[in-house]
Amino acid sequence: MLKKVLLLLLLTLFTLKGWAQDPQFSQFYANPLYLNPALAGGALAPRATINYRNQWPSLSANFVTTTFGADVFLPNYNSGLGVLVTMDSQGLGNLKSTEAALQYSYQIGLDEVTSLRFGIQGGFASRTLDYYGLTFGDQFTNGGLTGNPSSDPFAQGGPNVNYADFSAGMMIYSDWYWAGLSAHHLNRPNQAFSNVEARLPIKTSFQAGLRIPFAGYTYLGNEIDKEKTISPAILYKKQGKYDQLDLGMYMTLEPLVLGAWYRGIPFKKYDAGINNHEALILLAGFRQDRFSIGYSYDLTISTLGASSGGAHEISLSYVFDPLTPKQKRSKARKRELSCPKF
Repeated sequence: MLKKVLLLLLLTLFTLKGWAQDPQFSQFYANPLYLNPALAGGALAPRATINYRNQWPSLSANFVTTTFGADVFLPNYNSGLGVLVTMDSQGLGNLKSTEAALQYSYQIGLDEVTSLRFGIQGGFASRTLDYYGLTFGDQFTNGGLTGNPSSDPFAQGGPNVNYADFSAGMMIYSDWYWAGLSAHHLNRPNQAFSNVEARLPIKTSFQAGLRIPFAGYTYLGNEIDKEKTISPAILYKKQGKYDQLDLGMYMTLEPLVLGAWYRGIPFKKYDAGINNHEALILLAGFRQDRFSIGYSYDLTISTLGASSGGAHEISLSYVFDPLTPKQKRSKARKRELSCPKF
């Protein structure tokens, strides 16, 4: 009981004046709508995605984030539409947030092999401080916890705040490279539960990478069904006073995908004596026809240590038939975003 009260007080202090940051995903290309709204419709076909992340599971104050995404490309309008739902739980589940967002993207063909995409996003979010994980004196008898609800006014629910949230992004790509920029929380929504403002800082990110074929793979013709590539890639993020770099590589030997990543900026320190190494990440994925599944594990190398339990992440994706006639599918497929699927 005392442990939960202390955690609740800590969460409450952070909500009075917060330095909030967004949840992060190691498999960021497996969560395209969360990464950049310009990626809505990027599969050039209807697509559904689910991503789950459990960070620091060995600690009571862990972070659990789940996203559900669906998007489609409308070839007659060179446009993509997307829907993204993000649910995040912090601590013992006492601090929760849910956001539902709509996305629109537009694609411009610069030449035969290069395309440019722009995307915008508008969402509505709800953030709640939940007291129901606590127990109170009237729930106990000489025999122990009764299991009955408490009549204490403090147990009847916690404060909540609702707000609108807007984001935008762009992406340029060809068959062998991609580079994108995104900016989330452009309106800097106020997340505070009190009269003290706690505005969410704008999060900016830069994504880029190369797709390098090997073993005779050229990404042309029927070789699309047996991809053999190496894809070095980076993701740089900045939010408020903090920034972070993910640097790594995917190797695709379809149907298998393997990856290794480093997260951190080793030459930069925010506080004396605290290193800026965050995690080493290993990824294994399987892709069969239109279905993809990936698993990654973050090994914590910060001062928090491996005893935190690292982070487990699972991604699922399914791409349906394109909304184009059969005779046009090969052309549409060729112009699909070159970003890795994981």
